Amino acid sequence: QVQLVESGGDLVQPGGSLRLSCAASGRISGLYPMAWYRQAPGKERELVASILPNGATNYGDSVKGRFAVSRAKAKNTVFLQMNSLEPEDSAMYYCWMRMLQRVLWGQGTQVTVSW
Repeated sequence: QVQLVESGGDLVQPGGSLRLSCAASGRISGLYPMAWYRQAPGKERELVASILPNGATNYGDSVKGRFAVSRAKAKNTVFLQMNSLEPEDSAMYYCWMRMLQRVLWGQGTQVTVSW
């Protein structure tokens, strides 16, 4: 059974930074595309950032220049460095991985940006 486990969510003040982590566990062979999505109450889930096994990245417009996605070498482990956080970044952040025909989601980690 393959699982994604996120960590790093917290309460942070506007302008602050957080680093989220997501690690895939279980019987996995190979490296796969991974991504971060987020969903705020009453809103649709949206793509934050994605990264391919070759390191190519893609970002949602609202986080470009503030967030950076990376992955551990030769592992299905992904990180999201979030800087200059704004209250609008508050949401549940979900890790995503596409493993061949399967799409996997983590359980989510809460990020709250507030005074």
